[in-house]
Amino acid sequence: MADTHVLFVEDDDVIREATQLALERVGFTVTAVPDGLKGLEAFRTNRPDIALLDVMVPGLDGVSLCRRIRDESTVPVIMLSARADAIDVVLGLEAGADDYVTKPFDGAVLVARIRAVLRRFGHASGGTGDPAATRQRDQGGVLVFGDLEIDTEGMEVRRGGKPVGLTPTEMRLLLEFSSTPGTVLSRDKLLERVWDYGWGGDTRVVDVHVQRLRTKIGQDRIETVRGFGYKLKA
Repeated sequence: MADTHVLFVEDDDVIREATQLALERVGFTVTAVPDGLKGLEAFRTNRPDIALLDVMVPGLDGVSLCRRIRDESTVPVIMLSARADAIDVVLGLEAGADDYVTKPFDGAVLVARIRAVLRRFGHASGGTGDPAATRQRDQGGVLVFGDLEIDTEGMEVRRGGKPVGLTPTEMRLLLEFSSTPGTVLSRDKLLERVWDYGWGGDTRVVDVHVQRLRTKIGQDRIETVRGFGYKLKA
């Protein structure tokens, strides 16, 4: 990932400089800026491969910046927050972030999370590789669930014949559900398969992404199985 360009928006000089050095040490190219307005300008100028946005930055806060980025691009976004506060986490995820990291963070953990997100995005066009998904496909590689059509080869989704715009994370999540329709997938299993977590993660990430996906493909398409997880209605 030596050619990976990271946009890092952080107003704390010490954290910004130390994190930039840590990321550059492992081969990332980093553009680091101290406020949200400079972050938006840098995003539009440099078109980075991933954005790290602190929630509380001046000019344009991280959540608002995430929304602006998401309006223009599906580039992966990781939010950074000094608190594990539920409001911070949910606001960032609802704005379109793919993951979040709580400060203070270990540099190695941040690098691992960045690489996990990039792997996920790199494989977003490759499907899940699950044999069940292959059994569900017709010859055109299209899965059909009522008015929902999922083209697993072209990575396109249509609802009622109209295209549905999904981020790569949402597409990965939908592919997991569609590979085993009617089967309940736990939040922990989804964290492992979609977010590439080999360790425990915050299941709020799953819940918010499921809700975002529901708003796009239909609120009743993904069913909550209380105490267990979620399943796609076959």
